[in-house]
Amino acid sequence: MIAETNYNGHSARVQMHLIVDGFSRVIRQMGPDFVFVEPAADLPPAEATIVLSVDGRERRWRVRLPEGISKESDRVALALSE
Repeated sequence: MIAETNYNGHSARVQMHLIVDGFSRVIRQMGPDFVFVEPAADLPPAEATIVLSVDGRERRWRVRLPEGISKESDRVALALSE
């Protein structure tokens, strides 16, 4: 008997955004306590929302940006919002 193998591949469609003061920035990479975004402007420490969409299913959560955003760096420190 020959076993039939079925390899159904799937590439998830993933989108990540950081929303700060009503403006959305694309997240290029996310870690447990940081994100990499395209730096657009200097922003002071603030509350923000991360939006993660995988294959159209969206999840949102609040975070703090304890160091804000610097236009000199694409790495943004995160802390969970209380």
